[in-house]
Amino acid sequence: MAKAWTLKSRPVGVPGAEHFALVEMPAAPLAEGDVRVRNSWLSVDPYMRGRMYDVKSYVPPFALGEPLAGGAVGVVVESRAAGFAPGDRVLHMLGWRDEAVGPAREFTKLPANGAPDQWFLGPLGMPGMTAYFGLLAVGEAKAGETVFVSAAAGAVGSAVVQIAKLKGMTVVGSAGGPEKCALVRELGADAAIDYKAEGSLVAKLHAAAPQGIDVYFDNVGSDHLDAALAVARDNARFAMCGMIDGYNSSDPVALRYLMRIIAARVRLRGFIVFDFADRMAEFQAEMGAWMAAGKIRSLETVHDGLAATPDAFRALFSGGNTGKMLVRL
Repeated sequence: MAKAWTLKSRPVGVPGAEHFALVEMPAAPLAEGDVRVRNSWLSVDPYMRGRMYDVKSYVPPFALGEPLAGGAVGVVVESRAAGFAPGDRVLHMLGWRDEAVGPAREFTKLPANGAPDQWFLGPLGMPGMTAYFGLLAVGEAKAGETVFVSAAAGAVGSAVVQIAKLKGMTVVGSAGGPEKCALVRELGADAAIDYKAEGSLVAKLHAAAPQGIDVYFDNVGSDHLDAALAVARDNARFAMCGMIDGYNSSDPVALRYLMRIIAARVRLRGFIVFDFADRMAEFQAEMGAWMAAGKIRSLETVHDGLAATPDAFRALFSGGNTGKMLVRL
């Protein structure tokens, strides 16, 4: 029998095992127009933490007792929908389960381009598209400029580093620990800052970018945002993608360099990847060409088995991933 993870209760702070429940999903015959998919890869992402709060946001909160949702890829095993046949590989948002059933509109066929299926949950999917438009459209980063990327060894950050270098920019990335910093440099970053090492993050960023930064791609918030404000050049652009430091905390954030927004005329713009849905083909064409040519690396941390999904999700908040966090079924 198919199984799915549900949200048992709403967590305060870092979610624990007690907040999730693995339940059996009774089999039901397909309705006309429906598709049944056996999932092979599941995505867990930091934004899902926000959906565990019962508050209004850009996506509805997860309902208690209902299967959780998230990116997934799988194979069609049964279809009563025109255009879908057993064996088709598809992308959808009915993750956190081993089998997905829904109307055909919920599923998108994967192109037969030879790319591994899981890439469509990483650099060829939402994280890659977030990096691409966040850097180039929101941050308006240009060749010759200096870009600072927080969480540079993560799914989005690692893509930002590589795209920025392909576009001729100087890149400074932050990551936690010497191994991740070495990886960020391998991806092409001109400098990597170990935020876990002793010393002021502001001082480290000043040393790495003595002339200041033109663009900041924020995945962290808090002290990273403050450091970026401290070294921002006049008319710097900040692409506000995520603030993972605050996802499990209600404590207020103090920014010592907040006033520099005025003095340096810094522009901060929040964005959601779906803001650029009408430009998806543009992203797919350029990122697809880079991936095919081996110019972009896909970094992955893989947990095996449906049972591991909550653990994989929780590990996102303790630096347990390098690149995209995935669950392989």
